[in-house]
Amino acid sequence: MSQPQSRSNRKLITMLLLGAVGMFGFGFALVPLYDVLCDTLGINGKTQSTASVYKPVTVDKNRTVTIEFVSQVQSDMPWEFKPQMNSMQVHPGELIRTHFVAKNLSANHIVGQAIPSVSPGQGAAYFNKTECFCFNQQVLAATATADLPLIFYVDPELPDSISTLTLSYTLYNITDKSYAGSVEQGAAR
Repeated sequence: MSQPQSRSNRKLITMLLLGAVGMFGFGFALVPLYDVLCDTLGINGKTQSTASVYKPVTVDKNRTVTIEFVSQVQSDMPWEFKPQMNSMQVHPGELIRTHFVAKNLSANHIVGQAIPSVSPGQGAAYFNKTECFCFNQQVLAATATADLPLIFYVDPELPDSISTLTLSYTLYNITDKSYAGSVEQGAAR
């Protein structure tokens, strides 16, 4: 093989390796980019993970939005979990208070965490929670029952094309993870 051909092959291999490394790096960069994009555009049904501050706004009494509440419990979670009501009519800008009811059906202390989702996804950016049980872990003693508060408002800027928002919560059993974190924190002190 001639020297110019060998040099050309090395250059091609180097370029291909750099391209492969670049694509690999781009794949890792997509994850945080996707999260930022979803948060900014309010897509994928993600709601905020911290409380919104309610600034009194003009309540749009000429418009109503149906809010549907859905709850589900993961199969390893021995809790009953349901909304106070399945749906309600609200005026955009109106501060609404409701709650979900959770009951521990087991004979053990259990820690749960609720993960919210709003559909349609583009409506998530307009659904604001000022207080939500989903912001914190929920601890229930054996056979205990709890009212889990939810205070929210729908932004009056919600597009007119959206007349129904569905707020769905999935409840997960995080007892083992919660205890592991407590043990690690205690050992670190």
